[in-house]
Amino acid sequence: MITLRATLLLLVAAPLWAVSEWVVAFRWIALAYGVTVLAVLLVDRRAAGKADQFVVQRHHDNKLSLGADNQVQVTLRSRQNRPIVFWLRDEPPDTWVDAPIVLRGAVAARETWAGRYTVHPLRRGDYEFGDHTVRWLGPLRLTVRQSHIAATAPVKVYPNLLNVRRYDLLLRRNRLQELGLRNTRMFGQGTEFERLRDYVADDDFRRIDWKATARRHRPVTRQYQTERSQMIMVVIDIGRMMQSPVENMAKLDYVINSALFLSYVATGMGDKVGLMTFADEVGQFLSPRQGRTQFYRILEQLYAVAAQPVEPDYRRALAYLGAKQRRRALTVIFTDLSGGITMQDLATGVTQLARRSLPLVVTISDPDVVAASRQQPVDSVGVYRQSAAVQLLDERRLMLDRLQRSGVQTLDVPANQLSPAVINRYLQLKGKTLL
Repeated sequence: MITLRATLLLLVAAPLWAVSEWVVAFRWIALAYGVTVLAVLLVDRRAAGKADQFVVQRHHDNKLSLGADNQVQVTLRSRQNRPIVFWLRDEPPDTWVDAPIVLRGAVAARETWAGRYTVHPLRRGDYEFGDHTVRWLGPLRLTVRQSHIAATAPVKVYPNLLNVRRYDLLLRRNRLQELGLRNTRMFGQGTEFERLRDYVADDDFRRIDWKATARRHRPVTRQYQTERSQMIMVVIDIGRMMQSPVENMAKLDYVINSALFLSYVATGMGDKVGLMTFADEVGQFLSPRQGRTQFYRILEQLYAVAAQPVEPDYRRALAYLGAKQRRRALTVIFTDLSGGITMQDLATGVTQLARRSLPLVVTISDPDVVAASRQQPVDSVGVYRQSAAVQLLDERRLMLDRLQRSGVQTLDVPANQLSPAVINRYLQLKGKTLL
């Protein structure tokens, strides 16, 4: 392959051949010029070298995060004693990028160049990166060589771990509001002693510390924080409605990201976290435990979870949960309120659960249904679509109202707000000592 510069050099021979029709001597000049250019091209191609002069490597996290921008770095090390201009094409899975990944760069003699790009996986599971393709210029920039470099490598896509890492970073910097989280310090009605402070008018007199009051000669109150080592059960519906997409990602994947984030925050605060998944039958079940080891157990369980093409059996799932988890717990149930007879089973089951635990029913609002309910119809199909959307929203609202009247906590938010909304509600309930 030759460059534009080489093409222009070859085109110079054309007018020489044209003039040779009138001046024969130019024929030999044109021939000598053409041979010289071809010889220079061959020398430039040979001097360009082969692919073994490059060492190309791809670097990324061992576990890529679902629904997030994951950085991939590609490094190219040159063994040549001259600078090289090159183009490098990488091959991530097609569904992760909008366009082919082609990086252009220049590497100095015996130096290393690094380039970056991002991928956005929309499904969990096992994937594979392909090979590298490298094009580079010869030293005279007249020819281009191209070669494939083997780089096939497996990669796993897990629930979103980037939010977890960002949470740790912002927690250390006391900047959790950047994640949409409110203050996590929870003073109030708990029973774990936190500190002493001056008495204020609204304080309960039973919390006055009389010894400290005598020492300081002014009223002093004991301040408490909420208890640690409480029970959190994460319950995930993996029935057919959880397969429906929201902005190119299944509802189940949003739920799994949120459930994982909740598990990380709760285990970090000393609570015991458990997991249960269900469709028409109960799938995974992990009893509540403390610590980061439990978080990684939950991560491995959620990595392989897939939605099932069946209706969820709330009656069976909640009966199983009641038999396995007898202690009071915050039971966070991620599901989809799609209407029908199964919703009656959900309402009955969580109402019974509320007698000895604190259920929180979490659902993702569907932006397409909301948009359809607000559109002005222009034909009979539009009228039908709008009426169906309004009916779905009304049924959803009635169900949420019914659950709230039964003492059940509810949360209905858009997919992109799910994780911070769930964490904030957990912190709110914990701060009010409702667990």
